[in-house]
Amino acid sequence: MSAGKKVPLTNNVVLDQAAVLELIDQLRVSMPEEVRQARRIMDDAGRIGDHARDEADATIARAQEQAAQMLEERELVRMAQQRAAEILETANRDGSDVRRGADDYAAGVLVRLEGEISKALTSIKRGIEMLDDRRPSDAAAISIESVSQEHEARVPSLG
Repeated sequence: MSAGKKVPLTNNVVLDQAAVLELIDQLRVSMPEEVRQARRIMDDAGRIGDHARDEADATIARAQEQAAQMLEERELVRMAQQRAAEILETANRDGSDVRRGADDYAAGVLVRLEGEISKALTSIKRGIEMLDDRRPSDAAAISIESVSQEHEARVPSLG
């Protein structure tokens, strides 16, 4: 263009046709290679972007799966702890009921035993009185009181 002649009163320039065609041919030859390189770069960029997107999607999927698994495990642990607490509560309640029943049974057995022993003691005292009544009068020095006291000293009172 610098070698071209300016047309007066216009902004137009007259150029040598052969020189311009030569430049256009050079552009055609060099331009397609650059365009091909640009296309390769764009294709590579697209593949890299697709690969990065695929990896990101896979990473997100793994993270979501792990989060779901952790939530599931946490829920299982919570349910197991709740069930363990229920079992402990039931065991404590049942244990208290068994202890209460055993205490009631033992108290009943002891009350019956006390009654039986009381009856036996009454029978023993009557037997001693009967033996005292059969003794001769000179042996009256031994009274039922002394025998009863001796007996009570050997056997502690239950009442």
